Amino acid sequence: MLTCEVVHIKVTLKLLAGFLLIFVVSGCSYWDHTEKYQIIFNGEKKDAQNSESGTKNDFTIAIVPKVSGIPYFNAVEEGALEAGKKLKVTVIFAGPPIADWKQQMNIIEDLVQKDVDLIAVSANDPMMLRPILQKAEQKGIKVITWDSDTTSEQRDLFINMVDPEKLGRHLMDNLASRMGETGDFAIMTGSQDAANLSEWLKWIKVQQKQVYPNMNLIEVVETEDNPQKSYLEAERLLKNYPNLKGILGSSSVGPPAAAQAVKDAGKSGEVVVTGLSTPNLMRTFLKDNSAQIVTLWSPKKLGYLTVSVAKDLLNGQTPKDGQHIKNIGNIKVEGDTVIMGLPIDFTRENIDQYDF
Repeated sequence: MLTCEVVHIKVTLKLLAGFLLIFVVSGCSYWDHTEKYQIIFNGEKKDAQNSESGTKNDFTIAIVPKVSGIPYFNAVEEGALEAGKKLKVTVIFAGPPIADWKQQMNIIEDLVQKDVDLIAVSANDPMMLRPILQKAEQKGIKVITWDSDTTSEQRDLFINMVDPEKLGRHLMDNLASRMGETGDFAIMTGSQDAANLSEWLKWIKVQQKQVYPNMNLIEVVETEDNPQKSYLEAERLLKNYPNLKGILGSSSVGPPAAAQAVKDAGKSGEVVVTGLSTPNLMRTFLKDNSAQIVTLWSPKKLGYLTVSVAKDLLNGQTPKDGQHIKNIGNIKVEGDTVIMGLPIDFTRENIDQYDF
């Protein structure tokens, strides 16, 4: 029997005096055709063009994450909300409850029927989403990707957080430095079908083979970006490999799950935990030495940048290398890829400087 859950859908409509309407609907873990997405900001509709810039404001931009409800994508949503308010565009934020391409496809199908102006997707599976993204483009809906790319034929541009080679090599360096460049380690990833995760994993492996020959990768575990599964897999790794010296989590739910498993096993400081995650998820673990170092960019800025670039694209303005984006900074553009900036390393010493 399918398990249903109540989904609170908040629709904010900013009119002349401003009104707030909150709708609550009941939804199941499968997709149906009821309103299951969230309009997180509905900007003031203007038929005329902006008198200062000559650009239009009456756009609807749909942001589709890999999965909804985890802290990383919650922070992206917060940034998209802020951009919607400041840039006066309608933003829809819609993600599946689990990292599943089929549910993501159904969400995109629904958005296509709603005739939005642009869909920005973080793809769970680039190949499987091709048909629905082609359908969107055939209807005149612009498609871009962020966080995790599709094939380049199916979108106008990709908004990447960091350079994937530099990130992958950096993550391996962080783990190696904490492990003394020797010993067995495992990698916990979300899904190797996700373009960004597979690219990072490739460069992690390259760096290990080229630079750290005395380190041994014993297993790569896929967790589907599920916190409970991540914990169980980390627990299994610790039981199955008594000589395990390190775990690298390359998606945001991996490091906190691994750190909790290490802590519960009484191996804090004995098994190194590093990877990609948010400071708020890792604060306690870094302070009690269940984890040693984690890396990330600002997901809130990523959400803001995605909406900002989307609006510019709808107005016929393509991003330029070195361009300054308000509230973001200078971006790098390589071909059809926008790179937001450099990642941040979080340790016990600096963790309290960050809150996301």
